[in-house]
Amino acid sequence: MRLGALLTPAGEHPHHLVNEAKAIEAEGFDSVWTAHAMGRGFMMHDPLVALAAAAAVTSRVELGTAILQLPIYHPTDVALKVATLMQIAGDRVRLGVGAGSTKSDYLVHEADFGQRFRDFDQKLAQLRQCFGDGMANTGHLALPQRALHGPPLLLGTWGHHVSRAASEFDGWIASGMHRTVEECSEALKAYRSAGGGRAIVSTILVTKDTDLGGLREKLEAFRDAGFDDAVVMINPGAPPLSAVRQLI
Repeated sequence: MRLGALLTPAGEHPHHLVNEAKAIEAEGFDSVWTAHAMGRGFMMHDPLVALAAAAAVTSRVELGTAILQLPIYHPTDVALKVATLMQIAGDRVRLGVGAGSTKSDYLVHEADFGQRFRDFDQKLAQLRQCFGDGMANTGHLALPQRALHGPPLLLGTWGHHVSRAASEFDGWIASGMHRTVEECSEALKAYRSAGGGRAIVSTILVTKDTDLGGLREKLEAFRDAGFDDAVVMINPGAPPLSAVRQLI
Protein backbone atom coordinates (compact mmCIF):
# COMPACT_ATOMS: atom_id res chain seq x y z
CA MET A 1 0.00 0.00 0.00
CA ARG A 2 1.28 3.44 -0.95
CA LEU A 3 1.40 6.15 1.71
CA GLY A 4 0.69 9.81 1.04
CA ALA A 5 0.36 12.94 3.14
CA LEU A 6 -1.94 15.94 3.03
CA LEU A 7 -0.54 19.43 3.27
CA THR A 8 -1.61 20.91 6.60
CA PRO A 9 -3.47 24.21 7.18
CA ALA A 10 -1.67 27.42 6.36
CA GLY A 11 0.98 28.46 8.88
CA GLU A 12 2.46 31.84 9.70
CA HIS A 13 5.82 31.04 8.12
CA PRO A 14 5.81 32.19 4.46
CA HIS A 15 7.58 29.03 3.29
CA HIS A 16 5.45 26.59 5.30
CA LEU A 17 3.77 25.04 2.29
CA VAL A 18 6.81 24.44 0.11
CA ASN A 19 8.92 23.27 3.04
CA GLU A 20 6.27 20.74 3.98
CA ALA A 21 5.95 19.47 0.40
CA LYS A 22 9.72 19.03 0.15
CA ALA A 23 9.83 17.23 3.50
CA ILE A 24 7.04 14.82 2.51
CA GLU A 25 8.95 13.83 -0.61
CA ALA A 26 12.29 13.65 1.22
CA GLU A 27 10.86 11.25 3.81
CA GLY A 28 9.83 8.81 1.09
CA PHE A 29 6.08 9.36 0.93
CA ASP A 30 4.52 8.42 -2.38
CA SER A 31 2.17 11.36 -2.79
CA VAL A 32 1.24 14.88 -1.66
CA TRP A 33 -2.43 15.86 -1.42
CA THR A 34 -4.50 18.93 -0.66
CA ALA A 35 -7.81 19.11 1.18
CA HIS A 36 -10.52 21.70 0.56
CA ALA A 37 -12.16 23.55 3.44
CA MET A 38 -13.33 27.13 4.00
CA GLY A 39 -15.21 29.10 6.61
CA ARG A 40 -14.30 26.74 9.44
CA GLY A 41 -12.15 29.03 11.57
CA PHE A 42 -8.83 28.11 10.00
CA MET A 43 -7.32 28.56 6.55
CA MET A 44 -6.67 25.67 4.22
CA HIS A 45 -4.61 26.44 1.12
CA ASP A 46 -6.42 26.71 -2.17
CA PRO A 47 -6.02 23.11 -3.41
CA LEU A 48 -4.73 23.82 -6.90
CA VAL A 49 -2.52 26.78 -6.00
CA ALA A 50 -0.96 24.70 -3.23
CA LEU A 51 -0.28 21.79 -5.57
CA ALA A 52 1.34 24.13 -8.10
CA ALA A 53 3.72 25.30 -5.38
CA ALA A 54 4.38 21.71 -4.31
CA ALA A 55 4.97 20.69 -7.91
CA ALA A 56 7.65 23.35 -8.31
CA VAL A 57 9.73 22.01 -5.39
CA THR A 58 9.26 18.24 -5.89
CA SER A 59 10.05 15.87 -8.73
CA ARG A 60 8.87 12.39 -7.75
CA VAL A 61 5.68 12.40 -5.67
CA GLU A 62 2.21 12.17 -7.10
CA LEU A 63 0.11 15.32 -6.56
CA GLY A 64 -3.62 15.21 -5.95
CA THR A 65 -6.72 16.88 -4.54
CA ALA A 66 -8.62 15.00 -1.87
CA ILE A 67 -10.99 16.46 -2.72
CA LEU A 68 -11.90 19.55 -4.76
CA GLN A 69 -15.54 20.50 -4.17
CA LEU A 70 -16.45 20.97 -7.80
CA PRO A 71 -19.90 22.63 -7.41
CA ILE A 72 -18.27 25.70 -5.83
CA TYR A 73 -16.17 26.45 -8.92
CA HIS A 74 -16.71 27.25 -12.57
CA PRO A 75 -15.54 24.20 -14.55
CA THR A 76 -13.64 26.29 -17.11
CA ASP A 77 -11.62 27.87 -14.31
CA VAL A 78 -10.86 24.41 -12.90
CA ALA A 79 -9.80 23.16 -16.34
CA LEU A 80 -7.39 26.06 -16.86
CA LYS A 81 -5.88 25.73 -13.39
CA VAL A 82 -5.46 21.98 -13.72
CA ALA A 83 -3.95 22.35 -17.20
CA THR A 84 -1.50 24.88 -15.74
CA LEU A 85 -0.64 22.47 -12.95
CA MET A 86 -0.02 19.74 -15.50
CA GLN A 87 2.39 22.05 -17.30
CA ILE A 88 4.42 22.15 -14.08
CA ALA A 89 3.96 18.61 -12.77
CA GLY A 90 3.27 16.59 -15.91
CA ASP A 91 1.65 13.22 -15.37
CA ARG A 92 1.99 13.39 -11.58
CA VAL A 93 -1.40 15.12 -11.22
CA ARG A 94 -4.54 13.38 -9.92
CA LEU A 95 -7.81 15.31 -9.65
CA GLY A 96 -10.08 14.12 -6.87
CA VAL A 97 -13.52 15.74 -7.03
CA GLY A 98 -16.74 15.51 -5.06
CA ALA A 99 -19.78 17.41 -3.87
CA GLY A 100 -18.53 17.93 -0.32
CA SER A 101 -20.46 17.53 2.92
CA THR A 102 -19.93 20.75 4.90
CA LYS A 103 -22.34 23.66 4.52
CA SER A 104 -19.87 26.36 5.58
CA ASP A 105 -17.76 25.72 2.48
CA TYR A 106 -20.76 26.66 0.36
CA LEU A 107 -21.88 29.63 2.46
CA VAL A 108 -18.63 31.54 1.92
CA HIS A 109 -19.07 31.10 -1.84
CA GLU A 110 -22.79 31.91 -1.76
CA ALA A 111 -23.39 28.53 -3.39
CA ASP A 112 -26.46 26.32 -2.91
CA PHE A 113 -25.53 23.50 -0.56
CA GLY A 114 -28.88 21.79 -1.06
CA GLN A 115 -28.34 21.50 -4.82
CA ARG A 116 -24.71 20.39 -4.65
CA PHE A 117 -25.25 16.95 -6.18
CA ARG A 118 -27.19 18.37 -9.12
CA ASP A 119 -24.56 21.05 -9.62
CA PHE A 120 -21.80 18.47 -9.32
CA ASP A 121 -23.22 16.43 -12.19
CA GLN A 122 -23.66 19.50 -14.38
CA LYS A 123 -20.19 20.89 -13.74
CA LEU A 124 -18.53 17.51 -14.06
CA ALA A 125 -20.02 17.16 -17.55
CA GLN A 126 -18.69 20.63 -18.46
CA LEU A 127 -15.26 19.83 -17.05
CA ARG A 128 -15.09 16.59 -19.02
CA GLN A 129 -15.96 18.52 -22.17
CA CYS A 130 -13.20 21.04 -21.50
CA PHE A 131 -10.68 18.22 -21.26
CA GLY A 132 -12.29 16.15 -23.99
CA ASP A 133 -12.18 18.56 -26.91
CA GLY A 134 -10.85 21.79 -25.39
CA MET A 135 -14.18 23.54 -25.80
CA ALA A 136 -15.92 25.71 -23.20
CA ASN A 137 -19.30 26.79 -24.54
CA THR A 138 -18.42 28.26 -27.94
CA GLY A 139 -14.80 29.09 -27.11
CA HIS A 140 -11.72 26.96 -27.48
CA LEU A 141 -9.34 26.79 -24.52
CA ALA A 142 -6.36 25.78 -26.68
CA LEU A 143 -5.09 23.43 -24.00
CA PRO A 144 -1.59 22.07 -24.64
CA GLN A 145 -1.41 18.49 -25.85
CA ARG A 146 -0.08 17.28 -22.49
CA ALA A 147 -3.20 18.59 -20.71
CA LEU A 148 -5.82 18.07 -23.40
CA HIS A 149 -7.38 14.95 -21.92
CA GLY A 150 -6.88 16.04 -18.33
CA PRO A 151 -5.49 14.06 -15.41
CA PRO A 152 -7.01 10.88 -13.97
CA LEU A 153 -10.30 11.74 -12.23
CA LEU A 154 -11.06 10.29 -8.79
CA LEU A 155 -14.43 10.51 -7.04
CA GLY A 156 -14.67 11.28 -3.35
CA THR A 157 -17.98 9.81 -2.27
CA TRP A 158 -19.82 7.37 -0.04
CA GLY A 159 -22.72 4.90 0.07
CA HIS A 160 -24.22 3.66 -3.15
CA HIS A 161 -22.22 6.26 -5.08
CA VAL A 162 -19.11 4.07 -4.85
CA SER A 163 -20.47 2.11 -7.80
CA ARG A 164 -20.39 5.32 -9.80
CA ALA A 165 -16.77 5.81 -8.81
CA ALA A 166 -16.09 2.31 -10.14
CA SER A 167 -17.80 2.81 -13.49
CA GLU A 168 -17.19 6.46 -14.35
CA PHE A 169 -13.91 7.43 -12.69
CA ASP A 170 -10.29 6.38 -12.46
CA GLY A 171 -10.49 5.75 -8.74
CA TRP A 172 -12.34 6.26 -5.47
CA ILE A 173 -11.41 8.36 -2.42
CA ALA A 174 -12.90 7.33 0.92
CA SER A 175 -12.80 9.42 4.09
CA GLY A 176 -10.60 8.03 6.83
CA MET A 177 -11.64 10.92 9.08
CA HIS A 178 -15.41 10.49 9.05
CA ARG A 179 -15.60 6.68 8.68
CA THR A 180 -14.20 3.76 10.63
CA VAL A 181 -11.88 1.13 9.21
CA GLU A 182 -14.78 -1.32 9.20
CA GLU A 183 -17.09 1.06 7.32
CA CYS A 184 -14.41 1.84 4.75
CA SER A 185 -13.65 -1.85 4.30
CA GLU A 186 -17.31 -2.70 3.66
CA ALA A 187 -17.61 0.13 1.14
CA LEU A 188 -14.45 -1.10 -0.56
CA LYS A 189 -16.07 -4.49 -1.11
CA ALA A 190 -18.95 -2.80 -2.93
CA TYR A 191 -16.50 -0.74 -4.97
CA ARG A 192 -14.52 -3.81 -6.02
CA SER A 193 -17.69 -5.72 -6.82
CA ALA A 194 -18.65 -2.93 -9.20
CA GLY A 195 -15.31 -3.28 -10.97
CA GLY A 196 -13.54 -0.39 -9.27
CA GLY A 197 -9.80 0.11 -9.66
CA ARG A 198 -7.64 2.34 -7.47
CA ALA A 199 -8.99 2.89 -3.95
CA ILE A 200 -7.62 5.59 -1.65
CA VAL A 201 -8.50 6.23 1.98
CA SER A 202 -7.69 9.83 2.81
CA THR A 203 -7.53 12.26 5.74
CA ILE A 204 -6.36 9.83 8.39
CA LEU A 205 -5.68 12.35 11.15
CA VAL A 206 -2.42 12.20 13.10
CA THR A 207 -2.41 14.47 16.17
CA LYS A 208 -0.28 15.01 19.26
CA ASP A 209 -2.40 12.36 20.98
CA THR A 210 -1.94 9.72 18.27
CA ASP A 211 -0.33 6.49 19.41
CA LEU A 212 2.01 5.25 16.70
CA GLY A 213 1.27 1.62 17.52
CA GLY A 214 -2.43 2.23 17.09
CA LEU A 215 -1.83 4.14 13.88
CA ARG A 216 0.25 1.26 12.53
CA GLU A 217 -2.63 -1.13 13.24
CA LYS A 218 -5.08 1.17 11.48
CA LEU A 219 -2.87 1.52 8.40
CA GLU A 220 -2.29 -2.22 8.28
CA ALA A 221 -6.04 -2.79 8.53
CA PHE A 222 -6.64 -0.52 5.54
CA ARG A 223 -3.89 -2.34 3.66
CA ASP A 224 -5.30 -5.76 4.50
CA ALA A 225 -8.77 -4.63 3.42
CA GLY A 226 -7.35 -3.93 -0.02
CA PHE A 227 -6.86 -0.18 -0.21
CA ASP A 228 -4.15 0.86 -2.65
CA ASP A 229 -3.27 4.11 -0.87
CA ALA A 230 -3.60 5.66 2.57
CA VAL A 231 -3.23 9.41 3.03
CA VAL A 232 -2.45 10.91 6.44
CA MET A 233 -2.74 14.48 7.70
CA ILE A 234 -0.05 15.10 10.29
CA ASN A 235 -1.09 18.04 12.43
CA PRO A 236 1.29 20.33 14.37
CA GLY A 237 2.68 18.65 17.47
CA ALA A 238 2.03 15.16 16.14
CA PRO A 239 4.71 12.50 15.61
CA PRO A 240 7.04 13.59 12.78
CA LEU A 241 6.79 12.63 9.14
CA SER A 242 9.73 10.26 9.49
CA ALA A 243 8.08 8.26 12.29
CA VAL A 244 4.79 7.95 10.40
CA ARG A 245 6.52 6.95 7.15
CA GLN A 246 8.22 4.04 8.90
CA LEU A 247 4.87 2.48 9.82
CA ILE A 248 4.24 1.19 6.27
